[in-house]
Amino acid sequence: MDIRELEKTAADVRIGIIKALHNAGSGHPGGSLSMADIVTVLYFDEMNIDPKDPHMKGRDKCIFSKGHAGPAQLSAMGITGYFDMDDFTENLRKIGSRFQGHPNMKIPGIEMATGSLGQGFSVAAGMAMANKLDEDPGRIYAVLGDGELQEGLIWETAMSAVHYGLDNLAAIVDNNGLQIDGRNDDVMKVAPVGDKFAGFGWNVIDIDGHDMQQILDAFAKARECKGKPTVIVAKTIKGKGVSFMEDQAGWHGKAPNDEQTQQALEELEAAKAAL
Repeated sequence: MDIRELEKTAADVRIGIIKALHNAGSGHPGGSLSMADIVTVLYFDEMNIDPKDPHMKGRDKCIFSKGHAGPAQLSAMGITGYFDMDDFTENLRKIGSRFQGHPNMKIPGIEMATGSLGQGFSVAAGMAMANKLDEDPGRIYAVLGDGELQEGLIWETAMSAVHYGLDNLAAIVDNNGLQIDGRNDDVMKVAPVGDKFAGFGWNVIDIDGHDMQQILDAFAKARECKGKPTVIVAKTIKGKGVSFMEDQAGWHGKAPNDEQTQQALEELEAAKAAL
């Protein structure tokens, strides 16, 4: 898929997120929208996956350690063909639905139930280690929030991943600078993110997380790196694509109302049409 098609698909991912959260009446739009471009590249270009055979041997795996942004992953998966897209957008967070607010393994293609911050990253490292022992060619991708880096488990995992030479592991940090209680710098400063990972011995790649070419290049460089894991520190904008949500901590965890949803969808459709 070329860059323009990836950009159009990312717009569709964002549209799916907004529709699902509006119908649910709750959820996390900000950090889902900021990840839309990266998750689009993962599911439509980077990963070796087959929606028709979600458990195929040798597949790549994507773990959303920042599980509250699961709508981004689910929207991409729906478009990819893991399940019916309308089922996701109409039934997210509904009683009895398999589409919960965070990733869960009732959905084929979801490799781990996440939401408790830090744990997804550690399990991803364990999966990468298991693949090494089993000589499984599959790569592991772990999506982290920058606020999530305040968890101590993150840094235990960072240390062990280098110790065991997990070059089949790529972490992506959604570095949007905001978390539920406000700006990271006001809650608990995590910068400089890249320097911290470098101090543990990781291969660090800094990118604009909304630039498709930079995202593609970063994943290519991660695959080429041998002997140690890679972290892609992606500078992003929380709520990207919806003007009134962008860089606003208040949109971390609330759904848009009818009027806001209409405006959001109009903006996203217009952006897609302009591509």
